[in-house]
Amino acid sequence: MNATATINGLDPMDVKGTVQAVQDDGFAFFPNLIDRQFAKDVCDKIDQLTHLEHDGNGKNGEGIDHFKCVFNRDPFWLQFMDMPGVIDSVEELMGDQCHIIGMSAWRTPPGAGNKFIHADQIFVPMDEELLTSGRVHLPVFISTLHFYLVDIDIDLCPTWVIPGTHKSGRGPGKDLPKDGHHGTIHGNETSWNGHEETPILTNAGDGMLFRSEIWHGGSKNNTPDRWRYLLQVHYAQRGIAQRFNPYLNFKHNPVVKAAANERQLRLLGKHNISAYG
Repeated sequence: MNATATINGLDPMDVKGTVQAVQDDGFAFFPNLIDRQFAKDVCDKIDQLTHLEHDGNGKNGEGIDHFKCVFNRDPFWLQFMDMPGVIDSVEELMGDQCHIIGMSAWRTPPGAGNKFIHADQIFVPMDEELLTSGRVHLPVFISTLHFYLVDIDIDLCPTWVIPGTHKSGRGPGKDLPKDGHHGTIHGNETSWNGHEETPILTNAGDGMLFRSEIWHGGSKNNTPDRWRYLLQVHYAQRGIAQRFNPYLNFKHNPVVKAAANERQLRLLGKHNISAYG
């Protein structure tokens, strides 16, 4: 078991506290989001997954398994989209018509991975003084929920975060991106505004919700014989496109649709007609 190195630890049912943490720190950490035994069961389910053509099989030649769109493979995965409490916070942050834009499972073997500090998406690059002063508050456009499925210590690919960096107005490079909708931005900065990079050391079943602008990254598996298992759910405001590979050829699994409740169907993309369609 590990002591969690983070600055907040929240009950997932504490919607107000979660929203405040995401706004202040850029992330919210949930000890024991799911039961430890259930986390093991999820690892077993990941072991049963087979790679589809659009998956990241053997990513970077290191043998890292990246299974995309796992929500579409079996009704089992639906429950991770609308976890009690967390989904209420997601809807509070991004609106009650938000949806998922992806769900990925990762399996990282010994020796694989590297430290890669980055911001997933910067939608509105700007001078940090506007954000740190509180004069401008950016909405949350995209957020990700991590389910940590095994005990994560400093040697087993911990996620690193630099708290508050969503208020930097940029990614961890010295220059602002020219395109406000720039994708992943990476650099070699490991601190910002007095905040140092921090490893998130977890117990199996812990979770973390973070916004797309926070500087964060995985790291290398330095263990001789352990694998890291991780499940990600990506949420976005309705106006942001869902990113379901293989895109033009994607089809919703009818078995999954039949098993989904109304909230889950909306998260999968069942919206009423509105502006732009």
